[in-house]
Amino acid sequence: MQNTPRIYIDKEIILNDKIAIDKTISHYLRHVMRTNKCLVFNNGIEYNAILSDDDKYITAISQTEHIDPCNDIELYFAPIKKTDELVNMATQMGISVLQPVITERTVAHHINWERIKKIIIEASEQSNRNSIPKLRDPIKFSDVDLNTIIIADERAGHDMEISKTSLLYNKVFVGPEGGFSQHEFDLIDNSSAQHLSLGKTILRAEVAGVVAIAKVINK
Repeated sequence: MQNTPRIYIDKEIILNDKIAIDKTISHYLRHVMRTNKCLVFNNGIEYNAILSDDDKYITAISQTEHIDPCNDIELYFAPIKKTDELVNMATQMGISVLQPVITERTVAHHINWERIKKIIIEASEQSNRNSIPKLRDPIKFSDVDLNTIIIADERAGHDMEISKTSLLYNKVFVGPEGGFSQHEFDLIDNSSAQHLSLGKTILRAEVAGVVAIAKVINK
């Protein structure tokens, strides 16, 4: 239902069972949206639900016909200063996994991942998803299997020709603000990674992530 508040429930949703909720949710529904009706979702399924008269519970009363619009794309990304914007936009685009990767030029080492999780949930609620992407723990560049990944190759913006090939994988890797190092590019070039051109302009890292996801979605 259009304009009906959507709430992510971080537990199994069972029809007609009472779901205890935080006061912030009941306040949002009762005093901000001025309604006792909402949609709740988890694990790809959405339900019609109502808020109890005492504002302590939400009860799912029926399953909706809304199909989860998400995809199976995994975004590998170097944490950046605007990681919140990158994660927000990637979530809205329906990706399934967010995998932070520490590269040689990664400068944002102190990301508040708990805050990022809240941004993911809010973006999922807003974008009509029935699920939220999985946020994995950060890994090192050396831990990435480059043979099964698509590299968003910013070298196209420096006049390097990037061959056009059919994209085979569902994992796309976007580098940090300063791009991948030469050593990292050497490892990439000696692997079976596929190269994805983002065009002839140099994009900000958060924009590059969105463009790369869009190109993989439409592959």
